[in-house]
Amino acid sequence: MPTPALSEQPTDTGTTAADRPARVVVVLLGGLVALGPLTTDLYLPSLPTLTRELGSTAPAVQLTLTSSLIGLALGQLFFGPLSDRLGRRLPLVLGMTVYTLATVLCALAPSVPVLVAGRALQGAAGASGLVIGRAIARDRYEGPAMIRFLATLGVVSGLAPIFAPLIGAQLLRFTSWRGTFATLAVLGGLLTLGALLRLPESLPAERRHSDGVGSTVRAIGGLLRDRIFLGYVLTSTFAFGALFAYVGGSSVVLQTVYQISPQTFSLLFATNSVAVVGFTQLNGRVLVQRLDSAVLMRIGLGCAVAAGTALVLCTAVWDTGLAGVWPALFLLMASMGIVLPNSAGQALTMAPHAAGSASALIGLGTYLCGAVVAPLSSAGGTPSAVLLGAVVLSCAALATLSFVTLCRPTAEAQGR
Repeated sequence: MPTPALSEQPTDTGTTAADRPARVVVVLLGGLVALGPLTTDLYLPSLPTLTRELGSTAPAVQLTLTSSLIGLALGQLFFGPLSDRLGRRLPLVLGMTVYTLATVLCALAPSVPVLVAGRALQGAAGASGLVIGRAIARDRYEGPAMIRFLATLGVVSGLAPIFAPLIGAQLLRFTSWRGTFATLAVLGGLLTLGALLRLPESLPAERRHSDGVGSTVRAIGGLLRDRIFLGYVLTSTFAFGALFAYVGGSSVVLQTVYQISPQTFSLLFATNSVAVVGFTQLNGRVLVQRLDSAVLMRIGLGCAVAAGTALVLCTAVWDTGLAGVWPALFLLMASMGIVLPNSAGQALTMAPHAAGSASALIGLGTYLCGAVVAPLSSAGGTPSAVLLGAVVLSCAALATLSFVTLCRPTAEAQGR
């Protein structure tokens, strides 16, 4: 018997076959969620060529990455509440249509300022997939079942940052940087078509916010006044900051400070990425069945703090070289596979009445934090392994502090 479509599934916490979404829906939602990292990373190998062809400078071209991250952050704040008012499908199709058109603009950009503007619009529109994908998970699932579904999406989207630079480099064998954006435009068109034809509506009309912008503002205000919800959002935000400190700084730091080759770095990066994907699956399929979410959060955050501490000790106190740094980075990425889905899942669980707005606040915090911390490992003018470790430890400590101080009532209730 075929697997039921997502619209046919009841909201439940069980694990029966009836609770499993159709594979095409999982792939489609995974593709939408993965669009963010694909948009960010696919064109990175072409930056030197892009700089030369447009007659620009490296700092100016790097603004195309910054504008995309800011667009991804702010776009979620628009599309999330909009999906609470209009349902999930219409804003998603609208966002993906604009994404496709913005990507075409990027492919045809005659100058860096036009490309920066196109990237900002591309990121803002592509955010529709990120925020609405999480909202759909909240519409259909509760508790462990939702975390399992988020873990399934995490595998699909987690592979994107691993393979995006590799795919982008291979594309340059056959085309230019403009062809890279043309590839993203084709992907955007396919996802738009898939959302239009194969993605069922998950938010019934009776559950939508129908009284305009005021309802959206009140929903967001209510969420921000909820101390425990805010605690989970801040925990997710700072944990993502630790992750993005690694993603944004490890390439330059490891290759410059430890003199490893690009091939060796690619191997280490892929191994660590497998760690976060693997532990995301372990968390969603095994751990949430046996341990409280609060216990898992403590374990994950403890590992993240341990990883940050080890990075600082192995760079500032002991000169262990890569032999000490790489295991610490592996532990950090493994801990993210536990912290991120559980913190996001708990935050979404608290907002069944405004899943889109809740998802938007999660995404806004994580991407803004990522944009801020990514360049900090080179804040002194040169790449520094000590700074990388300090940023990771600081973010992990802030995530832990947010959880302990703001989420403690729920943690104690779950632990009893």
